[in-house]
Amino acid sequence: MDDQELHLLRLLADGLPTDAVARRIGMSERTVRRRVRAICDRLGVPAPISAVVWAVRRGLL
Repeated sequence: MDDQELHLLRLLADGLPTDAVARRIGMSERTVRRRVRAICDRLGVPAPISAVVWAVRRGLL
């Protein structure tokens, strides 16, 4: 997982909604949603919160 993906997950873990994450990192909301979905697919998890939990359990967040 690259630094940008971890940053995205960190913002989600902080409770920011997708639109706020998009503004914070300078992407469109659609791009953020796509990237989050790609992360979830790669990790084999069903939802963004599951990706956050995955990263926390591995000490990445």
